[in-house]
Amino acid sequence: MVMATTAFTAAHTSLASVTLEVADPEAARRFYRAFGVDSYVRLRASEAHSTGFRGFTLGLTVSGPATVDGFVAAAVDAGATVLKPAVKSMWGYGGVVQAPDGTIWKIATSAKKDTGPATREIDEVVLLIGVEDVKATRQFYVGRGLTVAKSFGGKYAEFAPGQSSPVKLALYKRRGLAKDLGVPVDGTGSHRIVLGSTADSFTDPDGFVWEAPASPAPELP
Repeated sequence: MVMATTAFTAAHTSLASVTLEVADPEAARRFYRAFGVDSYVRLRASEAHSTGFRGFTLGLTVSGPATVDGFVAAAVDAGATVLKPAVKSMWGYGGVVQAPDGTIWKIATSAKKDTGPATREIDEVVLLIGVEDVKATRQFYVGRGLTVAKSFGGKYAEFAPGQSSPVKLALYKRRGLAKDLGVPVDGTGSHRIVLGSTADSFTDPDGFVWEAPASPAPELP
């Protein structure tokens, strides 16, 4: 007699959307429209408890320093707080701002000099989540069906983008991420962010929640 065997295979998952949980969705919508990133994030009303560092940042990669300055200025004009002024460094030029809802955004370019005028174009948006163990969390996501695009040992991992989301997902050490953003590493409560999954719902080892796609409404007879 041949006995049938079964093996668990994780559903293939990719990042479909990024939803920020905010106290005032209308105010947040006005901010993100003025900032110029409203097409990259969704908003949801939430009063979930959260203090300190929420464990993630959304990063914008743009063409040059003048464009970085333009996005920083737009964010500040709309009510953001500057956490790190835009400055030149070994890797390029960039700065960090915090939206009125508490979300931290990093705007950067690898270019140290402008080769053209400032634009409002965004080359790439990356959701960088801070984790305790990059290797373990990377393996967790590989087990969920994500594909690693770049990996630097236990320091950084980036996943191939999904077809339905304009945002890439990457992992970085939580302590290192907080230092890079210029904030204390401590934080408690909700991350105040929900990731849209193309497959099922789950929570990763660092408490980031993924939601399954909403079921379509039943068709009327």
